[in-house]
Amino acid sequence: MSGAVPAARGAGPYLTPAQAFDALYAYCAPALVRQAYLLTGRRDLAHESVERAFQRAWDHWPEVARDPDPAGWVRAAAHDWALSPWHRLRRRHRRPEPPPPEEDDRALLDALLGLAPPYRRTLVLYDGVGLDLPETAAETEASTRATAGRLMLAREVIAERLPELADPGELHDRLAELASTGRTRAAEPAAVRGGSERRARLWTRTAAAVTVVLIGSTAMTLHTAPTHYVPPVPPGETVRGVPPRVAPGPLSDEQRELRDRLRKALLDGPERLSPQAR
Repeated sequence: MSGAVPAARGAGPYLTPAQAFDALYAYCAPALVRQAYLLTGRRDLAHESVERAFQRAWDHWPEVARDPDPAGWVRAAAHDWALSPWHRLRRRHRRPEPPPPEEDDRALLDALLGLAPPYRRTLVLYDGVGLDLPETAAETEASTRATAGRLMLAREVIAERLPELADPGELHDRLAELASTGRTRAAEPAAVRGGSERRARLWTRTAAAVTVVLIGSTAMTLHTAPTHYVPPVPPGETVRGVPPRVAPGPLSDEQRELRDRLRKALLDGPERLSPQAR
């Protein structure tokens, strides 16, 4: 279901990036959609995974174009997206997918989806795509020994539920038949490139907006921040030995009489209390 990209017939020695991308997409996308369907059991998610993988490839096209295996680069990206655990939180992926029409296909798909994602991916790469054990181990980021263990366990689970698929050759053929059921047509390469460019422009605008906000907040902070060190006010201390302040009580008759005399003396008192001109 995959392999190296063949050289284009009648093509010149040089291709534009768009032409090279379109050639890779035309060769790999249909097979990748079928593989992603085996990994997820959902046709819409399979198409989305392949489109996102090729959009990412177009974003990093110089790196992908220089890769020894561009098809493997895109395949790894599509499988990673298809098996992402975040899809279970999306509302549209909570609705059940219509099962395959044939009973044998439904049984095989249920057995595949019953495997843990690393085991399912190992089985699809080895028995479905046809990679050898070291290539499968490299793509799943596991050791060769761990990959062999996953493959053997996955085969045992499939054979236990479907004894007629105990033969690896028969399992390969049945996986190919299951992957070909339903809608597996990929989008046009120009639409995928356009989607990648729109996402890149959106991310660029978002990054520019965030940069402007950060610059504005930094300028506001510099404008309002103090220019010198202001020591904090120390907490108050209790002063001991000072008698409490007592409020005055009501005046007695003698005190009121003295108050009245003093008030009169301030107005009509002796000369020493009122300055006189000389």
